[in-house]
Amino acid sequence: MYALVERLYPICRSITGDGVRRTLEIIGESIPLEVHEVPTGTQVLDWTIPKEWNIRDAYLKDASGNRVVDFGASNLHVLGYSVPVSATMSLEELRPHLHTLPDQPSLVPYRTSYYAETWGFCLSEETLAGMDEGPYEVLIDSTLEDGHLTYGEYVVPGQVPDEVIISCHTCHPSLANDNLAGIAVAVELAKSLVDPWYTYRFLFAPGTIGSITWLARNQTDRIKHGWTLACAGDRGSLTYKRSRRGSEIDQVAAHVLKDREHTILDFTPYGYDERQFCSPGFNLGVGSLTRTTYAGYPEYHTSADNLEFVSSEAMADTLAVCREIVQVLERNRRYVNLSPYGEPQLGKRGLYGSLGGRSDTKQLQMAMLWVLNLSDGDHTLLDIAERAGLPFGAMAEAAQALHDAGLLKEMA
Repeated sequence: MYALVERLYPICRSITGDGVRRTLEIIGESIPLEVHEVPTGTQVLDWTIPKEWNIRDAYLKDASGNRVVDFGASNLHVLGYSVPVSATMSLEELRPHLHTLPDQPSLVPYRTSYYAETWGFCLSEETLAGMDEGPYEVLIDSTLEDGHLTYGEYVVPGQVPDEVIISCHTCHPSLANDNLAGIAVAVELAKSLVDPWYTYRFLFAPGTIGSITWLARNQTDRIKHGWTLACAGDRGSLTYKRSRRGSEIDQVAAHVLKDREHTILDFTPYGYDERQFCSPGFNLGVGSLTRTTYAGYPEYHTSADNLEFVSSEAMADTLAVCREIVQVLERNRRYVNLSPYGEPQLGKRGLYGSLGGRSDTKQLQMAMLWVLNLSDGDHTLLDIAERAGLPFGAMAEAAQALHDAGLLKEMA
């Protein structure tokens, strides 16, 4: 995962353009992506696909020809979606187009102007303080013209058509945690799925406009669960934000995280693309999984969100949680007890004997009793596990044994 982040980090991405295409090409080396191109001007819900932006070079040169600000050194140095510029300007003329972080003087900010045609440079406050009055050669070698918005998806077919959607955004340039770590974790999770119960859809799309485009072009009635995945590689503890409607995925995520240091947040209509999936017209059961939340760490949207800021260990931990969420979702079913009048005799069916010698025999015996008692078609196995205070895995194993013995019927 870390190697993938390293490889993707230098690419200049935005909501459209060749950087997004190259990112999807690299992801496609690990999982077979279906790539979609949506033309400029296409109406997608209340939005319109914008012009495509690409950039080759940009700089501010002083009178000696030195690049004081150089896109080649960091793609954060250019305001995203800057229109082309070729001019000679004084510092006074430049100032309205220069963006810094006075409170973090050594860092370069990440700034964009997607839907207003303008231009600018991002630089550290320290660099700005060292600039004289000029003149400066100003160059932004970019294009902003009709093209396409590009997104990719990978579907892992399941035993049922009901879908789990995992969404990552592909629109940020060199920001290692806020979005590349999430992409890397999603790719690894996708590779690990073999013959799942649910169908899993992995979406790699630019933030906001990408998910809106996908929603405008696809039926959503099969999406039963999902989460957005971002900020997946910092060293903070995990954070899960609930879906708008309150849904099974929220319960599953909270259950998986309960024995770890974590934070659970209520839904708000601000953040990543969960707010699009949870908009009232769709109201899907999609939450958000991050480590430290967006805007919750000082390195957020700055040059300090670099390869040193993310760690292999943090990404591995995020991946482990994602896999546990999948494991619980896959086995969290509803059953009906087919022998509900009195406690059925488990011994004559070999159910107690099959547990002999195990260290968790008593736990599994209690799990069987709880599953039998609460399998009324209304309670899921996770409901029962939380009521009983027993591990979900014990409930799932007990339910399978009872089902095989003819004592439980799975609800459709």
